[in-house]
Amino acid sequence: MDFEPVDPRPPRLSWLARLLLVLPALVLAFYLGANWRARVVERGAAAPRAVADATLRQAELQTIELFRDASPSVVFITTLSRRRSLFDPRVFEVPSGNGSGFVWDKQGHLVTNYHVVQGVTRGERVLVRLADQSEWDAELIGVAPEKDLAVLSIQAPAELLPEIPIGRARDLQVGQSVFAIGNPFGLDQTLTTGVISALGREITSLARVPIRDVIQTDAAINPGNSGGPLLDSSGRLIGVNTQIYSTSGSSAGIGFAIPVDTVNWVVPDLIRYGRIQRPVLGIEWHTAYNRYLQRNGLEGVLVVGVTAGSGAERAGLRPLRQTRDGRMELGDIIVAVDEEKVRSGDDLQLALERFEPGQRVRVRVLRDGEEVDLSVELEAPARPTRGR
Repeated sequence: MDFEPVDPRPPRLSWLARLLLVLPALVLAFYLGANWRARVVERGAAAPRAVADATLRQAELQTIELFRDASPSVVFITTLSRRRSLFDPRVFEVPSGNGSGFVWDKQGHLVTNYHVVQGVTRGERVLVRLADQSEWDAELIGVAPEKDLAVLSIQAPAELLPEIPIGRARDLQVGQSVFAIGNPFGLDQTLTTGVISALGREITSLARVPIRDVIQTDAAINPGNSGGPLLDSSGRLIGVNTQIYSTSGSSAGIGFAIPVDTVNWVVPDLIRYGRIQRPVLGIEWHTAYNRYLQRNGLEGVLVVGVTAGSGAERAGLRPLRQTRDGRMELGDIIVAVDEEKVRSGDDLQLALERFEPGQRVRVRVLRDGEEVDLSVELEAPARPTRGR
């Protein structure tokens, strides 16, 4: 029986079959290699990016939380004036201005700038919109034009009146972060951020009296922000936004806020009396005599008159008087109060603000060419009245 020899080698595959067998392996290897390289690169860059993202998110979350906590205390104030059309006998109320304010206490007292509500004394009405969008008629309780501050009152439920936390101005430092909340151009509940640019600035109020120790900030303050709060990074009130320096009327990065230390003593007076209750020396003075002194190379406040029975009379202050032959004899010229220099009547008022009725102050006067120190007991204003 014959057998055909058998080739022990396996049959040879064609080139096409070989390619079909190898191609999936090549594709898989390429995919795995590329994926591995991408993961290595991603792991190398992920660590610093994750840290940066976490830091950014934390800062953002703090700002978001600050706005969420503070904004319910900020109010939108609109003043309404009466207008009559030439062709219609009916009287209409139209917005004449708007600004910002904030809740002072749960009794419904609100703080804003005097210049926001100054038209109310001419018969305008004030409408206040709270954070929940409810609107309330407001009553003007007190004004301090010399500090550009005013207090309103609304009859809203206490649960709608979250008080704003109060901070301190004396500890502020240039460079620290600040946040302003208000209603610029009528856009309510707007947040802007910045830093304290300078401290101890002086601006002039509508009453032409200096406001001292003012905070300067680069946080955007525009028309409508007036009366709104300036907050520190803890959400505490540190100032009331009041003015901007600008050539265009919009924010130029220089805004000013009345320091909270001033607000803290002015607002209780406005709530109780309707105006600031400064202690008085018991003297009379006139600006015209200050100009006379300046023309003669002197600075200070000339005592024109002394109130009978006052601390000034008991201390022996001498007023301007007319001699028997008709000549005018100068009285004492006040040049300092407790070492604070006095150049004008405004300086005298600002120096007395730091004291309470009943306290004694050292008053330095120029008398017959020599400086004399007198101890004067301060008194309350003659008629502490509550009103406009």
